[in-house]
Amino acid sequence: MSRTVVIAGVGPGLGASLARRFDSEGCAVGLFARSHAFIEDLAEELSEAVAATVDVSDPADIEAGFQTVREALGPVDVLVFNASSAPWKGALDVDPDEFDRALDTNVRGALYCVQEAVPDMREAGEGTVIFTGATTSVRGREGAIGFSAAKFGARGMAESMARELGSEGIHVAHVVVDGGILPPNREITDPEAYLDPDAVADSYWHLVEQDRSAWTLELDLRPYVEEF
Repeated sequence: MSRTVVIAGVGPGLGASLARRFDSEGCAVGLFARSHAFIEDLAEELSEAVAATVDVSDPADIEAGFQTVREALGPVDVLVFNASSAPWKGALDVDPDEFDRALDTNVRGALYCVQEAVPDMREAGEGTVIFTGATTSVRGREGAIGFSAAKFGARGMAESMARELGSEGIHVAHVVVDGGILPPNREITDPEAYLDPDAVADSYWHLVEQDRSAWTLELDLRPYVEEF
């Protein structure tokens, strides 16, 4: 079955792995990022893809991005919200603008993307929404008050949306990426301590393919460590 997928937040790490994985399954892929250069090159690499410069904190940008995808690829079947932005500051150091930016990107941006994508899924009677979470989605991190608040917020929205939309055939899942993702094009002394982005992308595809009788709400992914 051919699907149209929007990946909001595409860089050379997990976002690129997701795009390539979905492409390998015959999906048409819409790529959203604030910077156009990388996603334009990636779109040319894929079989059927379109790149759209989108700041997910801006509702007008999001609306325009989805319109670009629909015109080129058709209605949206799958949304992966993979965007993230936050200052690495504690409660007493973060300023209001920085805190708002974290919420605008991770929480409001996710909501706006869902509001754009889900009407297409409702029309089709099925679809998938996947949120990329982090360790801080379930366990607050010292010195990262904005990131922790935003990721907790996105996780709560995912749980709420799963209950709201599941009866309409729309699978909403939250993925806790509990660890660092292996960075591209950089020498790493201990790669086994990182998550392989291609392996993570395999798990996202599994969520899309799950039977409705056994949907996953939350998936925890982490590299193997002996003390776990």
